[in-house]
Amino acid sequence: MDAASDPYLPYDGGGDCIPLRELHRRGTHYTMTNGGNISSSTHLLDLLDEPIPGVGTYDDFHTIDWVRERCKDRERHRRINSKKKESAWEMTKSLYDAWSGWLVVTLTGLASGALAGLIDIAADWMTDLKEGICLSALWYNHEQCCWGSNETTFEERDKCPQWKTWAELIIGQAEGPGSYIMNYIMYIFWALSFAFLAVSLVKVFAPYACGSGIPEIKTILSGFIIRGYLGKWTLMIKTITLVLAVASGLSLGKEGPLVHVACCCGNIFSYLFPKYSTNEAKKREVLSAASAAGVSVAFGAPIGGVLFSLEEVSYYFPLKTLWRSFFAALVAAFVLRSINPFGNSRLVLFYVEYHTPWYLFELFPFILLGVFGGLWGAFFIRANIAWCRRRKSTKFGKYPVLEVIIVAAITAVAAFPNPYTRLNTSELIKELFTDCGPLESSSLCDYRNDMNASKIVDDIPDRPAGLGVYSAIWQLCLALIFKIIMTVFTFGIKVPSGLFIPSMAIGAIAGRIVGIAVEQLAYYHHDWFIFKEWCEVGADCITPGLYAMVGAAACLGGVTRMTVSLVVIVFELTGGLEYIVPLMAAVMTSKWVGDAFGREGIYEAHIRLNGYPFLDAKEEFTHTTLAADVMRPRRSDPPLAVLTQDNMTVDDIENMINETSYNGFPVIMSKESQRLVGFALRRDLTIAIESARKKQEGTVGSSRVCFAQHTPSLPAESPRPLKLRSILDMSPFTVTDHTPMEIVVDIFRKLGLRQCLVTHNGTVLGIITKKNMVEHLEELTRRAEPLVMTQLLPRPGDVAVTGLRSLPYPQSPGAWAPVPFAGCFWNAVSSFESHTPPWYHHKKRYPPSYGPDGKPRPRLHNVQLSPVTSEGEEAGEEARLLSSTAL
Repeated sequence: MDAASDPYLPYDGGGDCIPLRELHRRGTHYTMTNGGNISSSTHLLDLLDEPIPGVGTYDDFHTIDWVRERCKDRERHRRINSKKKESAWEMTKSLYDAWSGWLVVTLTGLASGALAGLIDIAADWMTDLKEGICLSALWYNHEQCCWGSNETTFEERDKCPQWKTWAELIIGQAEGPGSYIMNYIMYIFWALSFAFLAVSLVKVFAPYACGSGIPEIKTILSGFIIRGYLGKWTLMIKTITLVLAVASGLSLGKEGPLVHVACCCGNIFSYLFPKYSTNEAKKREVLSAASAAGVSVAFGAPIGGVLFSLEEVSYYFPLKTLWRSFFAALVAAFVLRSINPFGNSRLVLFYVEYHTPWYLFELFPFILLGVFGGLWGAFFIRANIAWCRRRKSTKFGKYPVLEVIIVAAITAVAAFPNPYTRLNTSELIKELFTDCGPLESSSLCDYRNDMNASKIVDDIPDRPAGLGVYSAIWQLCLALIFKIIMTVFTFGIKVPSGLFIPSMAIGAIAGRIVGIAVEQLAYYHHDWFIFKEWCEVGADCITPGLYAMVGAAACLGGVTRMTVSLVVIVFELTGGLEYIVPLMAAVMTSKWVGDAFGREGIYEAHIRLNGYPFLDAKEEFTHTTLAADVMRPRRSDPPLAVLTQDNMTVDDIENMINETSYNGFPVIMSKESQRLVGFALRRDLTIAIESARKKQEGTVGSSRVCFAQHTPSLPAESPRPLKLRSILDMSPFTVTDHTPMEIVVDIFRKLGLRQCLVTHNGTVLGIITKKNMVEHLEELTRRAEPLVMTQLLPRPGDVAVTGLRSLPYPQSPGAWAPVPFAGCFWNAVSSFESHTPPWYHHKKRYPPSYGPDGKPRPRLHNVQLSPVTSEGEEAGEEARLLSSTAL
C-alpha cells in the first residue's frame, strides 16, 4: 500500500492517525513507513472524530469554564442550523431546540407556582394546629373554619363553635388559668414536634435542604458545581420541611427557600432537554429564570422577581434570559393566583392599599427608618456571622438537632405570652401594614372615636390613641427585641430558613411604632409649622401602616443591600405608585448606612464564611499587585507540573495524575523550549485514557501520548501512540507576569475563567486559578496593604481563606472543598486539613513595584515596567526568570 492508493497515509511519513471510522475497513493492522524505510505494524488511536463520554464535564465542587461552555453551545447551534434543511426531521429538531428554552421555563413556572400554593396552604393549617383544630373539617385552618359560621360576632370574629382550642378539647375549659396553661403547653409541644421533625428529615435525607439557599444559588449561578444541591431529594425534603419550619413558629420565613425550591424545579426540568442538560452555562440561564419565578410566588411580585434575579443572584444574564425570566415569573404568578391559597384573590397574604397621600414633612421619619434599617442590617450581619463562626468552631455545631430544639423551645416559650409574637410572622406583617378603619378590631386601632361611626373609611381623621394602642405599643417593643435576638440565632440553623419575612417584620414593628408616634404628634400639635399646612383638625393626615411598610423595606434592604428590586417588590405588594419615593428614600438610606459598616450583604457574608469561590462584581480592586504576585508555584513550592506534547507515555501521565491533586496541566512543546501549546484538564485526561484502553487493543502504559497534530517518528517495535489532541484546549487564556491584578480580576469576573496561565515571552511561568484569586483578595483585605509594597513573609498560623482547603499550587483549577458544618455542608462532605500557603513576594524573583532608590518604577498603560539599560540585561533577566521556574 502506498501513499497514492491510501489518502489517509501522511505525505511526510510522519505517521499521522487514521480516523476511527476507517479502522474497520483496514482490519486490525496496517503498514506504514515511519521515518524512512523502517516498516512497522502500528495502530494510532485518534479521538477527534468520536466524542468520548464524560469529556468536558465537571466534578463536584469544581468551577465551570464559561468560555468553553459558550463555545460548545455555539458549535451545537451551528451544527443544528447546517442540518435543518436536509430533511423534515432535522427541521423539527431545529424547531424543538429553538423552543426548548421556553418549554423549560414554562414547566419551571408551573411547578414553582403549584409548590408555592401547596406550601402556603399547608403552612397556614399547621400553624393554626398549634392553637386548636376545626371539628367540622380537620383540613380547615382557623379562618376557613369560621367562614361559614352564623354565630360569630363582630368583636370576637375569630371565635366560632366549630373551632376548638386544645384546652377545650382536653380539659373542657375555654377560659381561665387552666385553659391558658394547657394551650401554652400544647403550643410548645407542637412547636418542638414540628422543629424536630424538620431537622430530622433534613439530616437523614437531604442535608442540602437546610438554610435559605440563596448564598448557594448565587455561587452556583457564578459557575460552581454542587452536585445534589438542586436535586429531586433536596426539592422533596425542602418542600416538606419548609412547611414544618414555618409552622414551628421559628423566626424565619419561607420566601428565601422558595427561590431554592424553584431552582430545584428548573434544574430537574433542564435534564429533559439536551440543550441544557449537556451545557452547564446554558443550565444557569434556566436557573436565573427559576429564581425569578421563586420570588414571584414568594411575594406575588413578578416584575420584582425578574429584577431580583438580575440584581441579586445572577452572574450571567443575557437579554434572552431576561425575557424567559419574565415569562417564568408570569406563569408562576398565574398558577399561584389560580390556586388562591390565601382566599383573598391576591398573590400574598399582606396585600394592602392606602388611600391617603404622603406629605413632604414625612420624608424625615422615612429617612430615620432608613437609618434604623441600615443599623439593623449591619448589626445582624456581624452578629449572625459571629454566631455561625462560633457554631463551626465549637462542639455545639456538631449537634444540629439539639440546636434546633433549643432555639425552637426558647422561641415558643417566649413567643406565646405576647399576642404579636404568637402570630404567624406573615399575619403579623399583615396586621402592621393594615390601616385602621371602622371594621378593624385590633388593639392597634383602639382609638378614642369622637367622630360619627357612619363616616366612610377613607375619611376617618387622625384620633387620639386609646389604652389599647398604648398597650399594643409596649407589646410591639417587646416583640421587636424578641425578633431581633431570635432572628440572629435562627438564621443558619439546619432547617429551611428564610430571612425576608423576619427582617420585614422587624422593620414593620419599628415603622408602626414610629407611625403611631408621628400620628399622635401631629394630632396634639397640629399648629406646629411642620404640620400646619397639611394636618388640620379633623383631617386624615398620617397613615401608620405606611410607616410599617417603609420600615419593612428599609430593614430588608439593610440586611440584603437590595435596592431597585426591593422597591419594586414592596410596590407590587401594596399596589400604590404614590409611595415609591418614600420607599426609595428609605431603601437608599439603609444601604448607605449599612455600607458605612461594611459593603457585604448577608448573602455575600455567608458565601465568604462558607468558603465558596465567588468573585463579587460589586467589589472594587484598588491594589497594585501583579500577576506574578498571585500565580503558582511560589519559590518554595514544587515545580509547575506540566505535560509535553509528544515526549510522555501513558504511565508518565497516570503517575502525574496520581501523585498530584491538580485539576489541570499546561502542555508545552518540550522541557527545553517550555513554549505553551495548550491546557489539558485532569478529568479529561483520565476519561480519555480509560476510553482508549476499552475501545482499542494495544494501548499500554508505554504507549506514547501525543498532543500534537502529527505524531513523531517512532521505532518499529514501539506500541501504538495515543493521540489526545481533541481534549486539549488550544487557546487557554494567558497573561504576562507583569499584568496588573486589577485587569486579571476583571478578566476572571467578566469571562468566568477557571484558570489563567502566566507567561513570559511565550514561556509558561505559572498559573492563576479562581481559588488563587479569592485567596489573594482575602489576603489583601486582611493585611490592609498591598503585598507588592512590602516584603511579606508567611506568619505562623496564616491561612489564606478560612474554610477552604489550601494546598500549595498548583492547586486544582476550580477545585474547592467547602467547610464541614458551614452552611448546608454539615454531614455532606468530609473534613479537610488546612495548610498554610507560602504567601510572600520575593523581590529577587519578580521585578518589584519600587526600585532600589525607593521610588515607584515607571508605569505605562497600567503595566508595571522595569527599566532596562541594555539588551544584555534584558536577556539576563529573562534567563534568571526561566531558571527560577525550572520545570
